[in-house]
Amino acid sequence: MKRVFRIYDIGAAKSELLYSHRGIVTPKCPTNPTRIPTATRSLSSKAMSDLYGQFADKWTYAEVRAKEELIEKVSLFRDELMKNVKDEYTFEKLLEVEGSNLFKMYSDGAALIELLRLLESSPHLAIKVFDWRRKKEKMRPMSTEEYAKGIKIAGRMKNVELAVEFFMEATNKRVKTTSTYNALMGAYMCNGLSEKCQSVYCDLKQDTNCCPTSVTFNMLISIFGHRVLVDQMEAVFQEMKYYNIAPNITTYNNMIAGYLTAWMWDSMENIYRMMETGPVRPNINTHLLMLRGYAHSCNFEKMEEIYNMVGPHIHENHTTLIRAMICAYCKIPYRNRVKRIEELMRLIPENEYRPWLNVLLIRVYAEEDMLDQMDKSINEAFAHKTSVNTVRIMRTILSTYIRNNAVDKLARFVTHAGDSGWRICRSLYHGLLWMFASQKRIEEMEQVLVEMERFNYGWSKRTFYILYKAYSEHEEEYRHKLYRVLGLMCKHGYEIPL
Repeated sequence: MKRVFRIYDIGAAKSELLYSHRGIVTPKCPTNPTRIPTATRSLSSKAMSDLYGQFADKWTYAEVRAKEELIEKVSLFRDELMKNVKDEYTFEKLLEVEGSNLFKMYSDGAALIELLRLLESSPHLAIKVFDWRRKKEKMRPMSTEEYAKGIKIAGRMKNVELAVEFFMEATNKRVKTTSTYNALMGAYMCNGLSEKCQSVYCDLKQDTNCCPTSVTFNMLISIFGHRVLVDQMEAVFQEMKYYNIAPNITTYNNMIAGYLTAWMWDSMENIYRMMETGPVRPNINTHLLMLRGYAHSCNFEKMEEIYNMVGPHIHENHTTLIRAMICAYCKIPYRNRVKRIEELMRLIPENEYRPWLNVLLIRVYAEEDMLDQMDKSINEAFAHKTSVNTVRIMRTILSTYIRNNAVDKLARFVTHAGDSGWRICRSLYHGLLWMFASQKRIEEMEQVLVEMERFNYGWSKRTFYILYKAYSEHEEEYRHKLYRVLGLMCKHGYEIPL
């Protein structure tokens, strides 16, 4: 009897295990007055647990293996299509024979969806395959996810009309679901048609057979954040609660990106702190967004804290963030900022030259009174035909040359800058005049006056004072020039300095 009872127990356990795996709840049986001994009940529970442990792993492995086989088959078929893309006859034959057999094997459309995913880098080819599949409706009706994938690819091709055509076709065939709505919203979003994207969302809310998902709200948050419509973005975030949809990592990242675009640093950080203490933890994209936000807000301590967390990833994939950090150091004086800037500059490839970054480095080296480094950056700008059009930066450069008494370097710079289309201001010539005069290089000083005339800069009050001082110190040698300057000063009504 014990043996028979155990066999019955294991059979019951198998049955219960099968129902629980499929998500089916077995109805409760009427209470049996005959109680099963405790030892027998524990044996049944243990048997079911052992069986679940054995079969769960096998089911998981089987699903993974099936997915791998699908990807392998579709990848081989994709390679064959790519090889024969220019041969129309062979291409069509591959679709008719191998494609038909492959798509029939997967009634849920998984093969076509995977193939379209692999062809995303060649959207025109993907659409060609999708059109062929649409014409083979007798093979098997198109699924919702297949249409959604086609709409998505059409949107990436910037062909919004084609995306709408696919959506309407899915609607007419009664396979329109939230996935197709989301795909059309995505097509409008990636083409900058935010108003039409919102219109599709309104249609989705009015459709009694469909309901928005987290993907829907994530797109709306992204759109409003990109357009700096913070109130609408926050309203969508609150609307998710109405639909009882929990925010996911994409939701939070889009919120952070929206606040970053609006330069709302406190709100950006509040979302980040919420993620650190909540069920949805920050990922690498979150940290990259926060790094950019801290760089733009010049929050150096937190910027470096995030950088230490994701530094290796940035070095390989995100040189734009490295430039953002350099820009932050260039904006505001900070301890050891030049050392930090040079460390970050070494991480940027030489072929990724940016004119604006070159100009910022010139200003930083000038402010830090680092003449050699400033000269090097100026020569780099000349080599790349980069011009400076800001008077403030030109005056900062001049001050550095004057502090270092580098009159010859200043003279070369003024000449080269004038020929390269830089913003030449009168202060540059006055500085050069004063430096030549202080070194008693009168002839070179007078040559600067010729250059001033070449750029249509007349003599001002400061010009006369510099010349008066230079000639008066050598009155015997340049007396006639001194009298000429004095006469011109009287003519223009300028006082003679004592």
